[in-house]
Amino acid sequence: MRQIKKILVANRGEIALRIMRTLREMGISTVAVFSEADRNAPHVQFADEAICIGPAPSSQSYLNGNTIIEACKTLGAQAIHPGYGFLSENAEFAKMVTEADLLFIGPSPEAIEIMGNKLKAKKAVSKYNIPLVPGTDIAITDIEEAKKKAKDVGYPILIKASAGGGGKGMRVVETEAQLEGQMQRAISEAKSAFGDGSVFIEKYITHPRHIEIQVLGDQHGNIVHFFERECSIQRRHQKVIEEAPSPIVSPEMRQAMGQAAINVAKSCGYFGAGTVEFIVDENHNFYFLEMNTRLQVEHPVTEMITGKDLVREQVYVAEGKKLGFSQSDLKIRGHAIEARIYAEDPQNNFLPDIGKLITYKRPQGPGIRVDDGFEEGMAIPIYYDPMISKLITFDEDRIKAIEKMIRAIEGYKITGVATTLPFVMYVMKHASFREGNFNTKFVEDHFDKDHLNAEFKREEFEILAALSTYLFTNSKPKIIGNTVHKDNIKSKWTKRKKHG
Repeated sequence: MRQIKKILVANRGEIALRIMRTLREMGISTVAVFSEADRNAPHVQFADEAICIGPAPSSQSYLNGNTIIEACKTLGAQAIHPGYGFLSENAEFAKMVTEADLLFIGPSPEAIEIMGNKLKAKKAVSKYNIPLVPGTDIAITDIEEAKKKAKDVGYPILIKASAGGGGKGMRVVETEAQLEGQMQRAISEAKSAFGDGSVFIEKYITHPRHIEIQVLGDQHGNIVHFFERECSIQRRHQKVIEEAPSPIVSPEMRQAMGQAAINVAKSCGYFGAGTVEFIVDENHNFYFLEMNTRLQVEHPVTEMITGKDLVREQVYVAEGKKLGFSQSDLKIRGHAIEARIYAEDPQNNFLPDIGKLITYKRPQGPGIRVDDGFEEGMAIPIYYDPMISKLITFDEDRIKAIEKMIRAIEGYKITGVATTLPFVMYVMKHASFREGNFNTKFVEDHFDKDHLNAEFKREEFEILAALSTYLFTNSKPKIIGNTVHKDNIKSKWTKRKKHG
């Protein structure tokens, strides 16, 4: 067992800062790495030490494993925490770290490799009788063979990249006539994105929910789960809003999914924090989807309902300690919701927006948590993921957590870039979400971009009312013929809305 005194955080932005806060509480020194674009970033200012690892493009900085390991050695850190994204699920990097006699705060390279390939993962978990979506268990390249397998599975089908993630290398096929073209596109995209064109076929579940289970294992064979997270509100196959617990999971279903997740972890000798993802159909049947061998973006909602700091537990596991609690010690308390606040324009197909954070004021209050890596006046870099922050609310039940999220959004002031705040507000007020009656097609089925600015906030109504009262009682309206012109009011309001 090794005691860690200094950790290099091989990441940037909000997750780097979030990890460092826990490390500081633990009395562990921190090293930040940064690209030239992030020289003045908050995570760099917060760390005890910081070192530049290259130019702005991630391929020349945050993805340069050799440079990161050299920086770790130079500054005398004993371990590397990869956060999520970048090198966090790179088995080769994890191997390089361990071979350099450093601790990788995550699972073994072997576990990362198995779970990083969907076909290898299917093969590993099949020994534990875990529910799998009907489909092929080997890669398919031959079109005629694919047609035969697709007919056996039944249309619609889903073509998926074996090494895929984030919706890349994924195609829905409704009929046999579409199969060849969509399969070629999936193979091409998989090669481009992952350097591996292997694809396989699964039955396409038409109205699925995306529910995942947080697991944690030590290096002594002990594994527990931290219950489920509901992750069905997505755009472009990527999560935008998550919550814990799920509004549809019963105690019996929770126990079954939790045990299945533990068995998935056992299938690859897993230790550290990880997430087992499931697809759930309309009848609440669940099927193994994949395992993410790292800390998840949405981990805060699990921390809120269990009272456990997952980063702290990751460090303990890396040091070789046994878990300090058992499954029976873990309880669900209250309800938590997380919204990923992106610099994206929901009125323009969620396209990324760039610019400067002219105004940046965080919401505050009991049960409100903001994990971010920006300050007012900073620019949103074009080189990285456009997420500004994670906004999390917690309360004793789901409706109260939703209402708190609405108030938090009203108190979150961001100007200079378009953000997903209006979209999150739309979701929180939508009847289907509030009733728990939604799936991964929420955006496709319910989102109306023209409705985003249809409602004024309370303070906006007050301003309008005061302005209208003043104008109508203290000035004479311009009259042309029989028409009373209130363009003055409209132009002032339009100007206010345009500038935030």
